[in-house]
Amino acid sequence: MEFNITEVSKDEADVELENITLAEILRVYLNEDSAVTFAAWRREHPTEHPILKLKTKGKSPKKAIVDAIASISKELDKVEAEFKKLK
Repeated sequence: MEFNITEVSKDEADVELENITLAEILRVYLNEDSAVTFAAWRREHPTEHPILKLKTKGKSPKKAIVDAIASISKELDKVEAEFKKLK
């Protein structure tokens, strides 16, 4: 997953993502974090990449993103393990 942090401050960040699927998955997991006060994405035009707006309290936006990606990876590992059991 590639992303570009376009704006960052102590408790806010704008992140440009590759597509809306990644933006939506990341938004869902970020909103589960109690330190995240706002996470939503927007896209100005269908030909442009989505921008995820993130606001946090008590945690840096970068740390919140890293934690969300770790949670997503952990969940995908569980799904993969369950899928392998079906063989």
